[in-house]
Amino acid sequence: MTGKTVIDVWVADLTFPGYMDRWHALAADFEKLHPEFTVNVEGRDFRNLSVEIAEAAAAGRPPAVAEYYFAVTRAARDSQNDKGEPLFTSVERAIAGRTEILGEPVVIDDIHPAVREYYTYGGDLTSMPTVATAMLTYGNADVLKAAGVEELPRTWDELRQACEKVAQLDGGPSHGVTWSNHGLFFQQAIAVQSGQLADRDNGRAGEARTVDLSTPEMLAFAEWWQQLHAAGHYLYTGQIPGWEANLKAWAGQDVALRITSSNDLNYMAQAAENAGFDMVVGRFPRRDGLPYGGNIIAGTSLWLTGGLDTVVEDGALAFLQFINNPRNAADRHKASSFVPLTRSAFRLLEEEGWFDEHPWHRLASEQLGSYPEDSPGEGAPPCVGALFGDFAGVQDVMTRAMGDVMTEGADITGRFAEATAEAQRLLDAYHADAAVAGPRNPASLRVEYFRDAELYTGANLENAVRAD
Repeated sequence: MTGKTVIDVWVADLTFPGYMDRWHALAADFEKLHPEFTVNVEGRDFRNLSVEIAEAAAAGRPPAVAEYYFAVTRAARDSQNDKGEPLFTSVERAIAGRTEILGEPVVIDDIHPAVREYYTYGGDLTSMPTVATAMLTYGNADVLKAAGVEELPRTWDELRQACEKVAQLDGGPSHGVTWSNHGLFFQQAIAVQSGQLADRDNGRAGEARTVDLSTPEMLAFAEWWQQLHAAGHYLYTGQIPGWEANLKAWAGQDVALRITSSNDLNYMAQAAENAGFDMVVGRFPRRDGLPYGGNIIAGTSLWLTGGLDTVVEDGALAFLQFINNPRNAADRHKASSFVPLTRSAFRLLEEEGWFDEHPWHRLASEQLGSYPEDSPGEGAPPCVGALFGDFAGVQDVMTRAMGDVMTEGADITGRFAEATAEAQRLLDAYHADAAVAGPRNPASLRVEYFRDAELYTGANLENAVRAD
């Protein structure tokens, strides 16, 4: 260990089986290629990591590299060190046009355009993506065929019609469709309509100062959702977000359709296999009468601390390229069904026959847009995702509003107007906090708002795939 340069890397432990084992293996493989470095990867509770980074920065001891959930991207940009300076420096600026760093080819120009776009601000890639997911529609092929539904629904109206056919089956599922009451679904539904959540181009053309949860796009989605629920087609578990309960409904064949993240692909397939039915997968449905506007992503990215010693910074940058080289990015996709982060990783998987053997796994990339460019697929142009403070808190506001609509019969327009006012108070509180020394309040740094006991963890999902 004597004489080695240490690179401290804090990552979010997403709790999926083997998740941290793969991180430690990547660090060990990098050290074999670069024995002058020790990469100290620490997996920390994803719920608290952003707060822990802020505390370490305030104490003058932040890690060289820190991972943030996408919903905390604005907070990462606004974070400061103990000297009142920006905590992080841009990954792209630190690379400074180099094509390789310590022998590791630079991969930032190879990143999937939709993923790169989310973490780009003012034309500058601020952080290195590590995990990306898209929203997909999953169907019980056996039930849909029995109901006379020939293809997965591609629009909101087609989904309603499919549910109506499923409802006519003798001994069929209790409901046609389900999805979790989580902010990701609101974001995606607004994106496919080319809508936005915040001012200043969704917070991309400048710091967002206002949010609006009562836009025509939001109300259209909420009304469609409520109508499905009122007609008995949509299964609402009563939980926010209810990931595990929704997966259990799929595994138990209580629904014919489930809309959820591409991150759930392996679990959904395993549940179908365990229960003995075939699965089909397709893109998130668009609103009838409108072109497919785009998509949102979820995931994480790694941020580079500013002011590092040159040797540490170059080692950190080399590690960021290494983890996303074609082989490593392809293997990460295989293990977790996360979107292959680079064009080269996608092509490698294609060349190796992975997508021939696992055709569903290419759908998330196609959902986010034609990828690679010479393979047209059926993708849609990406939609610039929202970027503003306390995104997680605002997501909680919209999910509670929708819960009130479904369980208490709340008026949609009035309830989402109330939600807008509440969300604005959260954004204002974020700005007041961030103005002092960067965001420090835990509310400003939360990655999710866990209102019920059920968390989106690997252990819970592993349990849910077993049909009763």
